[in-house]
Amino acid sequence: MYHVAMESTSVYWKPIVNLLESEGIEYLVVSAQHMKALPGRKTDVKDTEWIAQLLRHGLLKASFIPNRTQRELRELVRYRRSIIEERARQHNRIQKVLEGANIKLGSVVSDIMGVSSKDMLRAIADGEDDPEKLANFARRTMKKKKEQLELALQCYVNPHQRLMLKAILTHIDFLTEQIEMLDQEIVQRVSSYEEDIERLDSIHGIARRMAEQILAEIGTAVKNQFPTAAHLCSWAALVPGHNESAGKRKSTRSKKGNKYLRSALTEAAQSVRGSKNYLGALYRRTVGRKGNKRAAIVVADAILRIAYYLLTRKEMYVDLGEDYFDKQRQVSIVRHSVQRLENLGYTVTITEAS
Repeated sequence: MYHVAMESTSVYWKPIVNLLESEGIEYLVVSAQHMKALPGRKTDVKDTEWIAQLLRHGLLKASFIPNRTQRELRELVRYRRSIIEERARQHNRIQKVLEGANIKLGSVVSDIMGVSSKDMLRAIADGEDDPEKLANFARRTMKKKKEQLELALQCYVNPHQRLMLKAILTHIDFLTEQIEMLDQEIVQRVSSYEEDIERLDSIHGIARRMAEQILAEIGTAVKNQFPTAAHLCSWAALVPGHNESAGKRKSTRSKKGNKYLRSALTEAAQSVRGSKNYLGALYRRTVGRKGNKRAAIVVADAILRIAYYLLTRKEMYVDLGEDYFDKQRQVSIVRHSVQRLENLGYTVTITEAS
């Protein structure tokens, strides 16, 4: 005689009960609450016993814990990223102070912290307010915009705003020094993985700093930690959630993964949305159906998959081309175009170009 236990919340328990009764099998229908979260009987000792039982049966899977060298590299790369973000916030504060002084420098120059712009800001912080003298700090191509600069630099700066400018510029210089110091330290630590850095750098949207961050997060022995590219993308939370019960699909929101890697890849995906390559075509193909945010996640997933194959196969990136998806759908595109023209009353004859 067999004993069968089932959850009473399952939609399949009634027909199973009928089948078991017809076969003369004893059964037990239990409450899911009593089965999974029995009230009043949860202690740390019970939890440890349950974990030990799962371990004996081989039902536990080890998490990815990098070695000490990679953990230190991670800490450096993440700290450098936080400093870069802080410097960007200081740039925004500079813009806010300038707007308060009626200085429209950002409407004339593309980079408010460029060489020419920074000289103008330092002169303003030191007490200069003559628009013509400030415009003379323009260099190279910026000299062509002297008249526009003079109009944009007509300002009403009070001592408080000069103090703010001087303090923020000093802080930005300090942050820049820290970033350069961290750059040198990171370059020394990844010197033995220079080939892997070059492979990742060959992907569109990935620069050296981004390649260093990817390498610091996933390591170099990727195959040992992640059997396939799908495992790596799931670990980074770049795939939809899989939550289905009783034939009903619930939320497909992605889980919480490595937020540093996810944000870096999303930033890289946003940078290629207008480029004429495979990743740019993938972004534009997806954005119409799913929106900007989901399109960025799709492209980030593709970038991480490419990085996985480049690191495991020891190859350089070869772009598939902007017309990759059109080539895949060439027959259907031709058929659809001919059908539309015929519906408009035209007779179409297709001849393949030599």
